[in-house]
Amino acid sequence: MTPSLRDHRDRAKEGTFMSGAHIDVPVTLAKTDECQASGLVRRVGERWTVLVVALLAKRPFRFNELHRAMEGLSQRMLTRTLRTLERDGMVTRTVHPTVPPSVEYALTDIGREFYGHVEALGVWAYQRAVDVQAARDHFDARD
Repeated sequence: MTPSLRDHRDRAKEGTFMSGAHIDVPVTLAKTDECQASGLVRRVGERWTVLVVALLAKRPFRFNELHRAMEGLSQRMLTRTLRTLERDGMVTRTVHPTVPPSVEYALTDIGREFYGHVEALGVWAYQRAVDVQAARDHFDARD
C-alpha cells in the first residue's frame, strides 16, 4: 500500500524520515551533530566566515575597518562571526589602551592554516569554473 500525502506529512512532523535505501548508513555518519568536527565544518560553511578570514589573511584589521571592507555585513553579524572565530582559536582580539579603545583582530596559526585550505579551494574553483559551467549547461540542456 502506498503511503498517502497525509502519512508523509504526519511522519515529517515527527522528524526527517529516511527511505529503506538509507537504513545501512553508519551511525557515525548519521549522527553528525555528535561529531566534534561537524560544528567546525558548519562554521566554514557560514556566509561570512571565509570572507572575514580572507581579509584577516592580508593583515590585522580593526573592527570598523573590517566592517567597511565587507559590504552587506551588519555590525551584529560581524561581531558574531569574529567571536565565533575567536572561540574556535582562529582569530585573536587585541584591545589597545587608547581613547576610545581600539580593538584589532588577527589570524592565529590555526586561522592561517585554515586560510591555506580556503585559498586552495578558491584556486581549484577558479581552475574548474569553465568545466563546471559546461557540466551545468549540459545538464540544463537535457531538461
